[in-house]
Amino acid sequence: MIAEFGLAALWLAAALAALQLLAGSLSLTRGGEGFAAIVRPAAVVQGLLALVSFFALMVLFLRTDLSVQLVAMNSHSAKPFVFKLAGTWGNHEGSMLLWVMVMGLAGSLIALIERRLPERTMLATLAGQAFVSLGFYAFLLFSSNPFERLDPAPPQGAGLNPLLQDIGLAFHPPTLYLGYVGLSVAFSFAIGALITREVGPAFARAMRPWVLGAWVFLTVGITAGSYWAYYELGWGGWWFWDPVENASLMPWLAATALLHSASVLASRNALRAWTVMLGVVAFSMSMVGTFLVRSGILTSVHAFAVDPERGTFILVLLAINIGGALTLFGLRAATVTEGKRFALVSREGALVFNNVMLSAILGIVLFGTLYPLVTEAFDTRVSVGPPYFNPVSAIFFVPMLLVLMVGPLLRWRRDNLSRLRRRLVVPGLLLLAAVAALLAIGGIGVLPFIGLALAVALAAASLLPLRGRNLRRTPIATWGMVAAHFGIAVALFGAASESAFTKETLVAARVGDVTQVGPWQVRLDAIEPVAGPNWTAMRAGLSVRYGEGAVRQLKPQARSFWSPPQQTAESALLTRWNGQLYAVLGEEGEDGRWQLRLWWKPFVTLIWIGGLLIGLGGVLAIVAHVANDVRRSVAREKIADRRMRQGR
Repeated sequence: MIAEFGLAALWLAAALAALQLLAGSLSLTRGGEGFAAIVRPAAVVQGLLALVSFFALMVLFLRTDLSVQLVAMNSHSAKPFVFKLAGTWGNHEGSMLLWVMVMGLAGSLIALIERRLPERTMLATLAGQAFVSLGFYAFLLFSSNPFERLDPAPPQGAGLNPLLQDIGLAFHPPTLYLGYVGLSVAFSFAIGALITREVGPAFARAMRPWVLGAWVFLTVGITAGSYWAYYELGWGGWWFWDPVENASLMPWLAATALLHSASVLASRNALRAWTVMLGVVAFSMSMVGTFLVRSGILTSVHAFAVDPERGTFILVLLAINIGGALTLFGLRAATVTEGKRFALVSREGALVFNNVMLSAILGIVLFGTLYPLVTEAFDTRVSVGPPYFNPVSAIFFVPMLLVLMVGPLLRWRRDNLSRLRRRLVVPGLLLLAAVAALLAIGGIGVLPFIGLALAVALAAASLLPLRGRNLRRTPIATWGMVAAHFGIAVALFGAASESAFTKETLVAARVGDVTQVGPWQVRLDAIEPVAGPNWTAMRAGLSVRYGEGAVRQLKPQARSFWSPPQQTAESALLTRWNGQLYAVLGEEGEDGRWQLRLWWKPFVTLIWIGGLLIGLGGVLAIVAHVANDVRRSVAREKIADRRMRQGR
């Protein structure tokens, strides 16, 4: 009954999405104002029903109800509780239901709390959100039903992919989906503003917190996913330019540009058309990522769907949503006024320059991701990886970093670079010192060299907005900007250090053998069998020593899962302030020696620390936004109260 209850809730949510779309559209026509009262309640109840449907699927997974096909294919009674829970979204149908549920709840929140926009624009926004949601409801109900029964029920489930049986799965996909769906809200706001021709500061102020929230979730999700792949897959890398990785990076790049553009529009009434266009592009990139992951054209640990019918369905949704939005933008672009002008040398000018750079990098990633798929359709296999992505994106990334050092120090509207000479002395001297030190070290590639030098200078420049301020009275938004920009410098330093200084050793070792990797001595003490709840493994006991320091222990494993059968390498990590030792146990050779792969990765952890700092910057910006809203609300109440007293 739980499966039928969840399916019924999903059908009712889809019906309310259709009602929300119809009522919202009619309320914008002459004589249809009476339908306006239906739109907000329909959005609220729709979100609650989507939540009920997802909760029902979660219960089915926790109970291991094998009469439901999705549970039978992706769960097992012996699987640990947390992986039963994560199995709810660790598959195609469940992940798409998670998407629909979050989208429905986002629409509910808009309907409940948003009061800053003109009512017509709000109704158009909710109608746009319902239109997008309705396509995904149709996809679930007609192509990817998560509640489909299996008769007869099998005696045992097939189990979740062992690579996904990791705690990272419990929060990596949900955070990414919150980011994707947050961009769907920005998309709906852009559509609503275009329909009613209300593109202005009020529109940007309403959209900005949703973009901020989406950007924070995307940042944290990508950071968590990078670290998950780093330690779980056993390859020793934190980013591979995999198409599915790119599918999450592209919306983040667009959202970063949109965030800055919306801030300029909200506070300075500029970049109107640019902001609307980025709102459309950001969610379009989320849709492109959905197509790549769910269509079956990719083979990846992330890609669940292999049915061409599903890929065609998503492609149609992609064409309707993106094509319709771009058509609307083309028809209404002429009605979007330019907004206030600004000089090239100004904070707005710096933001526009960096938005162009971000858009160029987005285009590079999009082309590099789709090009192999296009050539494969013509029976030609082409691999596009770091040799393309790294240098080509650096052409735009380096100028963006240089402008990022200066941009926050510029005045709005118009400024003069000569005014900033003294303030940029320290970052300039640090840049020269970093270049001299790196030249003295020698043997560093061009891109890591540039990255390390720029990271040092950017770290110093990112703190300059705090210079001369009373830190206790510094606005929270300023702290957020500083944290995010400093996080970029930290992450860049970690990535460049890992690329420049990593040491790798691959050996075939017997018990008692000692190996050197960088400053570490590694001794293989033992190989022993161990067992887990749904796996067995051979575990290596390693004694490791950094220079003349104390001896520490590492225990990498070569695991064998039985449901489904699969071999995995469970890496072991030892973290110091200046890097990580990374160990992976391979197979046993015929001569009794074991393959052992070791990496010493200086400052690699700064990559993820920097990512978290960037996300923290977004959180502080949200706090500042909420605080400002509360302050304005209190001020309005005081003014209204004063007028009421004067009227008496």
